[in-house]
Amino acid sequence: MTVTLQALLGFIAWTLFLLVLMEGIRSWLVLSGAVPANGFNPENSNLSTFMQRLARAHANCLEGLPVFGGLMLLAVVADRSTVTDPLAWVLLGARVVQSLIHLASTSPVAVTARFTAFGVQMGIAVYWVFGLALALHV
Repeated sequence: MTVTLQALLGFIAWTLFLLVLMEGIRSWLVLSGAVPANGFNPENSNLSTFMQRLARAHANCLEGLPVFGGLMLLAVVADRSTVTDPLAWVLLGARVVQSLIHLASTSPVAVTARFTAFGVQMGIAVYWVFGLALALHV
């Protein structure tokens, strides 16, 4: 398995982890009687600020997966993972850091750090687009 596929699996696993965490907490809230089963807003706006941040962190992963995951998959399918392999783990690390900061705080410093982690991902994606375009002679 290429580094790119490993990182893609990691990205998917991280997204799934956030979903399982959110649904685990929601299940506990239902079972404890704190919230009725039909009492959840999709963005968790009627729950704690942590749960709202968790919903956004998960949504951010879902929003990024088609772009970042798509580039990784394209590289593997086209047998050009040499373009994505060197930075695949960096991209995944930046995604995890972005999510963890999102879960921890919405202070101005945290938001700036979170955006920096996202900026790293965007920069890598732009680099990959150009690298893949050259490798594929587009």
